Amino acid sequence: MRFAAVLNSEGGTLRTTDLDAFSKRMTETLEAAGHTVDIDVVAGKDVAAALDKAVARRSIDVVLAGGGDGTISAAAARLMGKKKALAILPAGTMNLVARGLGIPQSLNEAIAAFADGKIMEVDIASANGEPFVHQFSVGMHAKMIHLRDKMDFGSRLGKIRASARAAYATLANPPKMDVTLTIGEAEVIVRASAIGVTNNLFGEGHLPYADNPAGGVLGIYVTVARQKGELMKFMLNVARGKWRDNEHVEIHQTDKVNLKIRSRRGKLYAAMDGELVDLEPQTSIEIHPKALKVLVPARQ
Repeated sequence: MRFAAVLNSEGGTLRTTDLDAFSKRMTETLEAAGHTVDIDVVAGKDVAAALDKAVARRSIDVVLAGGGDGTISAAAARLMGKKKALAILPAGTMNLVARGLGIPQSLNEAIAAFADGKIMEVDIASANGEPFVHQFSVGMHAKMIHLRDKMDFGSRLGKIRASARAAYATLANPPKMDVTLTIGEAEVIVRASAIGVTNNLFGEGHLPYADNPAGGVLGIYVTVARQKGELMKFMLNVARGKWRDNEHVEIHQTDKVNLKIRSRRGKLYAAMDGELVDLEPQTSIEIHPKALKVLVPARQ
């Protein structure tokens, strides 16, 4: 296969990686397996242009994207419905999409897995026409991202610490929202502190990622917890993958949902694949079954 790799030098763990040495190892590993690879190491501001260039190349079979959630999401959006496949280099903090695809968490092991990998078709979702691969969220999670992004951190560990501080601040002053969900002919009205719409249902017993990336459904997780103790239990259950053990979480599944959300306390933030986005008065979210080709380990 012919690879075009785009590495965000400012994204995820790549910001603390020797990218010259890593690029050399990537080239040697893929070429030893009979592939070719062109590697473009770019600053964060140049990622979009580099991805556009890679996707436009007719001779390329796989676009390999390395960076944080924003880089991976941007690459997936450009490859939705295309013949080219996406290879996800797990360089983010949690690497949830990569985990769901069975991609090793070590950068070197991931490249080795790509060398003899296979292409499969998985689902991708969209919110008001904008694609996402993991989750669209409003409320607690988005507020945590907003608070974390105002902090300084220069490494993966620093980001984890900043996330912990942001979570504590969010618990002290959680969002309050009036949410209207329209699912088919049914309308659900609820007061919530968080809502997440996911590209396939999250699995149980592990970090929040989908066990079946081609399940064909959206997961809708509505958090109705309000008190600090309830919210702390919710966050603990999220980390442990114990969604169904929490009486303060309502779970729905569908292929399309419309959201109307009104804040009862301050400004609301929305996040898509970990990046803050504007919250529209109404958001239409749908799943697109098997609309994205991805390169995964051969054992998948």
